[in-house]
Amino acid sequence: MSTEENTPMNEEQAAPEATPNPTPLPEESTPSFEPKIELSKLQHGVAAIRHELHKVIVGQKELIDALIVGIIADGNCLIEGVPGIAKTLSAKLLARTMNVDFSRIQFTPDLMPSDILGTSVFNPKNTEFEFKAGPIFSSIVLIDEINRAPAKTQSALFEVMAERQITIDGNQYDMNKPFIILATQNPIEQEGTYRLPEAQLDRFLFKINLDYPSIDEETTILANHNARHGTDEMADVKPILNAADVAELQQTAKDVEVESSIISYIASLVNQTRNHPMLYLGASPRASISILNAAKAKAAISGRDFVIPEDVKSVAALALRHRVVVSPEKEMEGITPDTIVKELIEGTEIPR
Repeated sequence: MSTEENTPMNEEQAAPEATPNPTPLPEESTPSFEPKIELSKLQHGVAAIRHELHKVIVGQKELIDALIVGIIADGNCLIEGVPGIAKTLSAKLLARTMNVDFSRIQFTPDLMPSDILGTSVFNPKNTEFEFKAGPIFSSIVLIDEINRAPAKTQSALFEVMAERQITIDGNQYDMNKPFIILATQNPIEQEGTYRLPEAQLDRFLFKINLDYPSIDEETTILANHNARHGTDEMADVKPILNAADVAELQQTAKDVEVESSIISYIASLVNQTRNHPMLYLGASPRASISILNAAKAKAAISGRDFVIPEDVKSVAALALRHRVVVSPEKEMEGITPDTIVKELIEGTEIPR
């Protein structure tokens, strides 16, 4: 036997060659996002509402999206634009997609609070006064040309817009759920109109400004109108949700999570309106709550159970433009609330 055979092998020599693993390692997969709350019903409902509205409304995507967010966030919406651009039609169609009570009130300079809220009427049969509810007692109330009613009538809406109740003759009457006011106003014609007080404007979640359609959209509007041959356009829109469904979707949005950094971001954004040199009046804490609720609704509609800064940015202008007042000297220079609000949104640091 040779000497080499009797020499012990070192560890490197003794170690067997590494053999490839016969079982391939699983590929790394990107973790899928699973919401902690069920959002599919909300998303399907929103998609169905959009589909029904677009059967009649051409374009106006921002209007439709804002109105849907307003409904999910349980907030009142003010729609402003020149006559004939589908303000009233959009509100009526949105109400039609929901199988709930609907009222339409045409505001005029001679309208009295009792014409809206209701009044007590004497019943000679039982010699007692009975309350006759007004048109405000509906789930969705469309107020057309809201700025045409005088201050006395406007003030009658303060309680119902903020607290979803009215008080008459010492008795409290609660509104149905859901309860949403959709109001329209014309910014051009000022004769026979009354400027809405800031206290009432603050009770609107959103102010939505509408503009004229593009030439392509107007061509489509004409073609669709011609193709109907005089048939009712409202008949094409079908109810999608009932009152219980709407209440459920609103509760789903309320359950969306918000991190403390997002809350601080909203508070910082609103606080800057109170210290801006070009603003005579800044936004109230109700504005902060409005942005928070709208951002949660926006996140839920997008399929997320948490709010991101982009949700806040997408709703902030709608929630702030009617709550701030430009100083008189800057207003004379052509500065608008939208200009300042846009500057604040772009200039506020986003949480990372």
